[in-house]
Amino acid sequence: MLKKEFDFYNNTNLKSYNLSESMRYQLNILDSLDVFTRKHSENVASLTCRICEYLHLNRAFTEYCTICAYLHDIGKQFIPQSILQKPGKLTDEEYEIMKTHTTIGYKMCLDDSELRPYAAGPLYHHEALNGTGYPQGLVKKDIPYEGQIIRVADEYDAIVSKRQYKSHVGITDTLKILIENTKVLKPGDKLYPLVKDHRYGRTNGDILKKLFKVVIDDIEYEISSTLDYVETLKGELKRMDQIDKYKQKMEAAKSEKKKKYYLEGMKVLLIGSETVEEFPKIYEEYKEAYKNRKNIINNLYDEIAKVKKLRV
Repeated sequence: MLKKEFDFYNNTNLKSYNLSESMRYQLNILDSLDVFTRKHSENVASLTCRICEYLHLNRAFTEYCTICAYLHDIGKQFIPQSILQKPGKLTDEEYEIMKTHTTIGYKMCLDDSELRPYAAGPLYHHEALNGTGYPQGLVKKDIPYEGQIIRVADEYDAIVSKRQYKSHVGITDTLKILIENTKVLKPGDKLYPLVKDHRYGRTNGDILKKLFKVVIDDIEYEISSTLDYVETLKGELKRMDQIDKYKQKMEAAKSEKKKKYYLEGMKVLLIGSETVEEFPKIYEEYKEAYKNRKNIINNLYDEIAKVKKLRV
């Protein structure tokens, strides 16, 4: 018998797999978050799960870590919207308030027997290996592994969401920022005096390498989906080419009978709301869409090559 694979891409599974009815209810707490934070929490959970799989962590820890990631930002429901949704840089005072979402979320988990096992998600996801993180300023040896994993997923999705990428083209720039976070700070860096352990950067480089694999998977999936659409466009262009041939023959025909014959041929091939009058515009739109998608595919392949060249 084939072993059924668990699909963590499915958000329903992420919320309900192997959980009690009480736990399913508790995870609905995400629905009280603003749309952006809820979507971010789902993205971070998915990324965390897939990073765990590439780290070859066991299933139980992967499920545990994924739920921790789902809950990592639940404390944000008590952060003022004026701070959460502020488009510009936070003031020092606002940043201090924002940082409390970690301890608020931790307390929320501790106060609920169903959520208590996953309190590490909210508490540790902003800790840094070199001690420059918050809320406790822990160093690598004191930061649970799940916190280190969630930090990578959280930083990546936060930057990607802020930049509002509509495809994975240009994603390498985001990964380069994360690579910088793995580097050891040197004298002269403004955070250097805050570093407790100068052997480490802020982020775990081994975990980041696994994120690269996840990103490549996503780009390849986007290529596959775009290729499917390109095939559809090719079929439509074939139909458009035939219509255009009829159009050219109709325009070149001398007799009205011939013109009508080719006109009817065009009408037979038109579908939906397409009209003879609108055909030239529709034809150009299909050709432009095909050209654009082909360019996207080429750019995505280039992006994979760039990601593969990155070094941590």
